[in-house]
Amino acid sequence: MNEPLDLERRHPLHSFGRPATDRRAARTKAAWIGIWLVFMAAPVKDLADGGRSTAATVLGSLGLAAFVGCYLTLVFRYTTRVLSWRWVYVTYGALVLLAAALSAWMDSAWLGLWVYVAVSAGAVLPMGQALWAIPAVTGAMLAIGVYAQGVGAADLITGLGVTTFLVGFAMTGVRHLIRTTVQLRQARATVAQLAANEERLRLARDLHDLLGHSLSLITLKSELAGRMLPDHPDRAAQQVADIEQVSRQALVDVREAVTGYRRLTLPGQLAGARTALTAAGVEAAVPLEVPEGPQGPDEEQEAALAWALREAVTNVVRHSGASRCAVTLTRRQTLAGPVLELAVEDDGVGLTAGTGHGNGLTGLTERLEAVGGVLEVGSGGGRGGRGFRLAARVPLAADPAGAAAASALGSPA
Repeated sequence: MNEPLDLERRHPLHSFGRPATDRRAARTKAAWIGIWLVFMAAPVKDLADGGRSTAATVLGSLGLAAFVGCYLTLVFRYTTRVLSWRWVYVTYGALVLLAAALSAWMDSAWLGLWVYVAVSAGAVLPMGQALWAIPAVTGAMLAIGVYAQGVGAADLITGLGVTTFLVGFAMTGVRHLIRTTVQLRQARATVAQLAANEERLRLARDLHDLLGHSLSLITLKSELAGRMLPDHPDRAAQQVADIEQVSRQALVDVREAVTGYRRLTLPGQLAGARTALTAAGVEAAVPLEVPEGPQGPDEEQEAALAWALREAVTNVVRHSGASRCAVTLTRRQTLAGPVLELAVEDDGVGLTAGTGHGNGLTGLTERLEAVGGVLEVGSGGGRGGRGFRLAARVPLAADPAGAAAASALGSPA
């Protein structure tokens, strides 16, 4: 339950906008880019029909291969390796020349190459240049289609012309989305680093406040004891006793501070649950904060609920195969008194018949029973009884010894 989740490795599609770091990621990106080459079926079919001379077929095949190579080089610019702008412009110029030569020399089936030229403009050129390059590319395609291939202008404009124009500008939107995703990932990493730095500063400040006075007092009394030892051993012994008392109290204070740092909190686990579920591709409905009320859980009860939330979310991410997960925190007035209920429900595979609770759920049950709470698990509200639901409840009454009525905690008064 405490192992870190390698979500990037388990879900390679979540590396969107990030350079490929291994072969698996490179194959995934290549598959997503290469699948769009299916629209080159028309030129390939034209070559395979055999209606041209051998020289024309060979030259057309070489030209098409060179065109595909230039296109893949350009679109991989933001996913595998960064080319210099000089090579970007050279490669894009070669792509335009190949599209013009092949579409003018062959027949109208080759006009679809201009769609890839527009896509490349939207994907790699600076935004200001792409805004005029895409209309220019569309115009070049229309001119070649009308004057070189004799295609009707109206049909060409309403068909391939609109497609080329729209797909090119759609690619600029995808490129902006990629940039936004990268910037968001960098911002999240920066926020995490700032939070870690702030936590270090808080720890240093707390330790200084806890130990500064105690260590200064110990140093002073040690000096006094050293000066008193030859002539006043009784007074020196009193100073040593004071040193022992101060050091013991300092040790207690440090242990309490460290315990507070290690204790899980509900707000922290709610934020972590939202991040983990989203990163795993699960639609998450998680509250932003704990509902307020006249009574709240003590530290031990809050820690027990936080552990329950952590275990439940970990199970959803690793084992459930769910597409949606909902987390709710509800204050209820029951026959046994007020309670705080944490419920985690998903639409995954749910419980398997004949299987018992694992070590994680057994440990959660023991944690909750230690603070007067209960744990309930069952099927979720998915179709066909699918899904899994975990509910953890802790009493909010001043006297938490109402565990005898734990079975009635979920019943409204």
